[in-house]
Amino acid sequence: MIPTKKSQQGYLLVLVLVFSGVFLVILTSFLGYLISQHRSAEHRYQLERASEVAEAGLNYYRWYLAHNPDDTTNGTGVAGPYTHVYSDPELGPIGEFSLSIASSSYCGDVSSITVTSTGHTYENPTLKRTISARYTQPTVAEYAFIINSSVWAGPSLNIIGPYHSNQGIRMDGTNQSTVTSGLASWTCTSSFGCSPAGTRNGVFTTTANANQLLFSFPSPPINFTDINIDLNNILDRAQNNGGRYLPPSGSHGYRITFNGNGTFTARRVTAVRSYTAESTEEGQHTERNIIQTSTTFGTYTINPRCPIIYVADKVWLEGVVDQKVTLAAAGTDNTGANPSIILQGNITYQDPAADGLLAIAEQNVLIGVDVPTNMTINGIFIAQNGRFGRNHYTSTWLPDPSGPENFKPFFDRNSLTTNGTIVSNGRVGTQWTSSPGNVFQSGFRNRYSSYDRNLVENPPPLVPNTSDVYDFVDWREEE
Repeated sequence: MIPTKKSQQGYLLVLVLVFSGVFLVILTSFLGYLISQHRSAEHRYQLERASEVAEAGLNYYRWYLAHNPDDTTNGTGVAGPYTHVYSDPELGPIGEFSLSIASSSYCGDVSSITVTSTGHTYENPTLKRTISARYTQPTVAEYAFIINSSVWAGPSLNIIGPYHSNQGIRMDGTNQSTVTSGLASWTCTSSFGCSPAGTRNGVFTTTANANQLLFSFPSPPINFTDINIDLNNILDRAQNNGGRYLPPSGSHGYRITFNGNGTFTARRVTAVRSYTAESTEEGQHTERNIIQTSTTFGTYTINPRCPIIYVADKVWLEGVVDQKVTLAAAGTDNTGANPSIILQGNITYQDPAADGLLAIAEQNVLIGVDVPTNMTINGIFIAQNGRFGRNHYTSTWLPDPSGPENFKPFFDRNSLTTNGTIVSNGRVGTQWTSSPGNVFQSGFRNRYSSYDRNLVENPPPLVPNTSDVYDFVDWREEE
C-alpha cells in the first residue's frame, strides 16, 4: 500500500517534535551549563574580591602599627573585632573587613602581634575570606651564624641556613644557603690557612664542598651594636617582672640544668680544675672549665609568663628545655664581671616544635672539655663581647694526664650538632687542625649546623632583632 500525503505529513510532524524535544533538551542543558559556569566564575570572582578586601585589612593594620606600635586594640582600648569599610579608588565602598588582633607577650612586653582579617564584598556578603599574619621584626634566628670577625669554616662543617660575617670568610664547608660577607676583599693570613698570606674575595673557598653560587659580597653588615642585648633590661625583668635572678655565687659560678618539666636546678660550683688551654685570641692560657665539686643551690620553677633567668655569674649549662626560655650570664653594676657560659652537656627540647632557648653570655660561649662525644645543642647562643667555640687541648696541659682524672679521651669528640643560631662577636671555631695538611688535633671531627625555622616564627623572649623594620611573617589564608 502506498502512503498517502496525510500520513507523510504525520511522520514529518512526529520527526519535528522529536528533534525539537532533543534540541530543547540540548539547549536547556547548554544554557544550564553556561549559567552554572557563570555562577561559578562569579563565585570565584567574589571570593577573590573578598580576599583582596581581607588583604587590605592586613595592610591597614600594618600601617596602623607603624604609627602606633604594640597597640592591639585599634585605638579603641577595648577588645575587637574591629570592622572597617573598604573603598575602591574608582568604585567607592565595595565591602568591609573585620580585624581580630592577638599578641604574644613575655614579662609584659609584646613580642609579636597576629592580625586576622576577614573580608567580604557588598555584592555577596555571604562569601568571606580570612587571612592571618604575624607582625614582628626579623631576628637573629633567621641565620645559622652571625659573626663579627673573619672566620674559616672547615671542610667538616655542614651548614643549613644563612651564614654571615661582617669580615672575611673562608668557606671550605658545605653550605646549603647563602654565605655573605660585609667585605669586598680581605687579607687571609696563615691563621686562616693561607700560605702565603694574600688578598682574597670577601667569601672564597679552596674546596669543592662549598656552593659558590650562594656566595655574596660585599653584603650589608649586621650592626652588632644593635644585636647587643640590653642586659639591664633582662636583669629588670628577672628581678621585677616574674623572672628568676641568681646572685653572684661567691665561688666559681653555677651549673644550670633544665629538667624538662618546667623547672631548672642550680648547683653552686665550689671547686674547678686548672689546666692549660689554647685559643687564637688568648694563646696558651689557664682555663678552669672542668667542675670538680658542686653543691645544690636550689630547684626553681620557670614562670611561663616571664621565662627569663638572669645569672650574675659564670654558668655551666645543660639539660632538656620544655618551653620558650631566655638565660643570661652577665655581671651587674656592683660586680663588674663579664661572665661566660660553658656548654657542659647536651641541650635538647622536649617538643622541638614548641620549645626554644636563648642563651646570652656577656663574654664567651664555650663548649667544655668533658662533654659527650656526639654532642647536640639546641638554641640561640650569643657571645656578646667574646666568641663561640671550643679551645684546643693536649694531654700535657690537663691535670693528671696519666692518672684517674685523665681527660685526654675528651680531646677528640666525634660530632657537634647545632640546631639554632650562633652569634659571636669574635672568631668561631670548634675544631683544631695542624698545618700542613689540616691534620685533626682536637675538638669535633664533624660539625652540623642548622638554623631553627620554629624559632624564626616564634622566638624566645627578648631575642635581638637584625632590623628595626616590622613586617608580616607566616602569612596564611584560611579556607
